[in-house]
Amino acid sequence: MEGLENMSFISNAVSLVIYFFGYMNFGLTKSATTLTNFMGTSFLLTLLGGFISDTYLSRFKTCVIFGCIELLGYILLTLQASFPSWRPEPCHGQITSQCEQAEGGQAAILFAGLYMVALGTSGVKAALPALGADQFDENDPRELPALSSFFNWFLFSLTVGAAVGVTLVVWISTNQGWDWGFGVCAVSILFAVVFLSMGRSSFRNNVPGGSALTRILQVLVASARNWRRPVPAMIDELHEVDNREAAPNAELLQRTDQFRFLDRAAITTNPDGTPYSTTPSSWQMCTVTQVEETKILLRMVPIILSTVCMNICLAQLQTFSVQQGTTMDSRVAGHFRIPSASLPIIPLVFMMLLIPIYDRIFVALARRLTGIPTGIRHLQRIGVGLMLSTISMAVAGFIERRRKSVAVEHGLVDSAAPLPISVFWLSFQYGIFGAADMFTLVGMLEFFYAESSAGMKSLSTAISWCSLGLGYFGSSVTVEVVNKVSGGWLAENNLNRDRLDYFYWLLAGLSAVNFGVYLVCASWYRYKEVDVKSLEKVEEKKVRV
Repeated sequence: MEGLENMSFISNAVSLVIYFFGYMNFGLTKSATTLTNFMGTSFLLTLLGGFISDTYLSRFKTCVIFGCIELLGYILLTLQASFPSWRPEPCHGQITSQCEQAEGGQAAILFAGLYMVALGTSGVKAALPALGADQFDENDPRELPALSSFFNWFLFSLTVGAAVGVTLVVWISTNQGWDWGFGVCAVSILFAVVFLSMGRSSFRNNVPGGSALTRILQVLVASARNWRRPVPAMIDELHEVDNREAAPNAELLQRTDQFRFLDRAAITTNPDGTPYSTTPSSWQMCTVTQVEETKILLRMVPIILSTVCMNICLAQLQTFSVQQGTTMDSRVAGHFRIPSASLPIIPLVFMMLLIPIYDRIFVALARRLTGIPTGIRHLQRIGVGLMLSTISMAVAGFIERRRKSVAVEHGLVDSAAPLPISVFWLSFQYGIFGAADMFTLVGMLEFFYAESSAGMKSLSTAISWCSLGLGYFGSSVTVEVVNKVSGGWLAENNLNRDRLDYFYWLLAGLSAVNFGVYLVCASWYRYKEVDVKSLEKVEEKKVRV
């Protein structure tokens, strides 16, 4: 399902900027911001999908229902691309600013289809990784390496689907028409839902365990009620479910010394020190596990924010780098031309080659040296990706400087003709970022799944996608701010006159600063600790039953 769903999503992520610019008559900057807003919404809405999955639906049902919503979105986009009256009049070579943009009903159809796709993909992306990871027991040391390997192969499936999307589907959209391109996406989502449904009987499905957000809110309210009271020094003075009362597969978290003010939520006595006569509600007294669940989420926040800058950089590769490719010589082997929207195949090829090497060779060697089932810690893997993304943006600035110098040398600054410089110069920035994505994306998915409590696996997986959403929205804001502060580095609708090279170097500098902040956040983070004895007693109880 992930391969087919991502094939559709990524093919549009890399090419919709061309659709907006050439068919909806949006300006260059508006095309880029419209795409990044769509992408940002898609990933931010994963929080909604994760919440619904953990609270009301199983992960399997969430994938099916939201997959159907995504299907309806692609059908609407296909219809709009099929009927000329649903789109504005084409420009026919006019300056874009003089063309009539899609407005009124045409814009309503466009954005309705786009954001149905955004809502649908958000639920799938939130629940599907967790559904796959649920097939492994993370409390069994023998299954931990397989769980880690699953996330690597999940990314491999995602990458293969994206590779087909940015080549085959983009080629269909470019050469056969956008109606065919959106139609292929609709059919692929239909088959994705069918294929997932075929495996229903073999899945290990989670049972929704109530709202994690409600439990977190209860901790905040209970700790606020007891804010005047001293924090207990001993764990025995705090409320926790007895091992004998713990439900099967229950996860009891050990107390940590961070955010100790929240421990007040688990105080077991009245303000005068006497025990409660009756068991109070969860809004007055929470368990240690519940408190630690809240602490985990708070500890994750700096990690999430530290990865946003990288995803701002990622947005540029899907917008401005694609537009760079439209100005360059895309010929291969004589007369065949690569669509500029297919350029992201370069990092995808790097990822398809690197993932098996990483999973089968690097992790195996690192596991022997470190004794860690995943080879290296999740946060170390994320850090490597952040460092590589910084290098990618610096390289992108030099490549853009070279591209512009070619335009000046040949007097093509204001010409629409392709520049005599190969589009494969962009492979340097794409390739480095592909390696960065391999390290960071899987590291985030695995980190948030492993560190979250049992009752918020889908929501925590959504948090990793949420970082992408913040990055895309951050890209839109960054472009607007840079344009205003710089006097219009990116406002000419002509890359040969814009200062995209300065913009890339600015992002490289911000990424370097962000990497330093991340190192501080990662060193401060404390990994989750589960009460091993409690788990052993739960297992003994299951054996006796």
